[in-house]
Amino acid sequence: MDRKEWLKISAALGFGAMLPKEILAQLAEEGIKRSDFGDDFVWGTATAAYQIEGGWNLDGKGESVWDHFTHFKKNKIKTRENGDVSCDFYHQYENDIKLMKSMNIPAFRFSIAWSRVLPNGTGEVNQKGIEFYNKVIDCCLQNGVEPWVTLYHWDLQQALQEKGGWANREVIKWFENFVEIASRAFGDRVKKWMVFNEPMAFVPLGYLLGIHAPGKINFSDFYKSVHHVVMCHGAGGRILRKNVPNAVIGTTFSCSPVDAWMDKKANQESRKRGDAMINRLFIEPILGMGYPVKDLPPLKKIKKHMKPGDEELMKFDFDFIGLQNYSRTVTKALAIVPIVKGINVPAKKLGHDITEMGWEVYPEGMYRIIKQFAAYKNMPRIYVTENGVAFKDELVNGEINDTKRIQFLKDYLAQILRAKKEGINVGGYFIWSFIDNFEWAEGYKTRFGLVAFDPATQKRTVKASGKWYSEFLRK
Repeated sequence: MDRKEWLKISAALGFGAMLPKEILAQLAEEGIKRSDFGDDFVWGTATAAYQIEGGWNLDGKGESVWDHFTHFKKNKIKTRENGDVSCDFYHQYENDIKLMKSMNIPAFRFSIAWSRVLPNGTGEVNQKGIEFYNKVIDCCLQNGVEPWVTLYHWDLQQALQEKGGWANREVIKWFENFVEIASRAFGDRVKKWMVFNEPMAFVPLGYLLGIHAPGKINFSDFYKSVHHVVMCHGAGGRILRKNVPNAVIGTTFSCSPVDAWMDKKANQESRKRGDAMINRLFIEPILGMGYPVKDLPPLKKIKKHMKPGDEELMKFDFDFIGLQNYSRTVTKALAIVPIVKGINVPAKKLGHDITEMGWEVYPEGMYRIIKQFAAYKNMPRIYVTENGVAFKDELVNGEINDTKRIQFLKDYLAQILRAKKEGINVGGYFIWSFIDNFEWAEGYKTRFGLVAFDPATQKRTVKASGKWYSEFLRK
């Protein structure tokens, strides 16, 4: 597609003007280019079903834990909003995927809502749910956008939660059934798969701290859920390997380099425990190393929930591991805190810029966490399956000139390139997120997208960062 054709399509889709000359000049001056990463490096954007789809009860979809959580525990959402409609991707998917194409985005990471395919978690398949994802996948392929599918991005059926959810060992069978159905329905066209999104987020936030759905605060349920989710990594991976020819199978982890506040001895111990919890809890048993009990002794409580043969079944030889990094963690000791015996130092004390999420802008953290994971023996290829930032966006004369987001993305990409140049097998980068969406407990106020959307009108506006990414990806 030449520049004139691209401009014509962009205008028709509301893409707006080209990047300001000063931003393009800055990019040229800094010198980072798509070609620096190699021809086989994958570029994309990422989303999640609950955050963008809407249509929460349409065409046979079942209630998910997030539907239930936002309807009955509204006080847990800072803005008291929900994802009932969100970006209405359920109806807008075709235009959104065409917009991705116009922005030169080669790959689209999205999730399949388990509750749309199996409304009650078990039993009859909802064919209208299968049809929806077939249409999304076909639309991607027709527009030259490769689909990368996440099987579980936090939207367990409420019906299964009422049976204990991830704390019930039966969830392994429930999940296997879902993966069997999804892999057979979509595996003829989808070859890139991720089993889970960020278990270290949805398990503790949902079962230990009560901040996210299902809103539980229960130590026993937390330990059970950790083990069952680890088991489901291997179970899901094996089903994908069996059912999908030429599948490239991965899973994703939220991760963060952990530093000790002021380098004190007690804080160093806290750092070790924090690292075991944040970065090692799920990856090490999957790699065959077992749970990091030595550095985080409370994890020995998981053992009573294990059955003979579990250690072998926890393992799976993934083709890639997805790392999702936004910031770093700085910790100091506090003995009264359960499990990790430490607390995070507020980002405002660390001397760097702070995002709308209250996170420190720390680009070197990306390099450090890639290095840390790459050091594991037999570590497969690494993809950065999420990275992005929420800053306050302002719509002025129909434009959102989010230069701080552009700088953030450049700085983090530079650290990925640094790791790649040192010989680490980093294969791709997905920005979170393609479009502003329902940001879990933050509601719609906190915005990560390259594309803005107005919840009242559903109007899309490509931000300056989206225009920058499009220019960066232009071959």
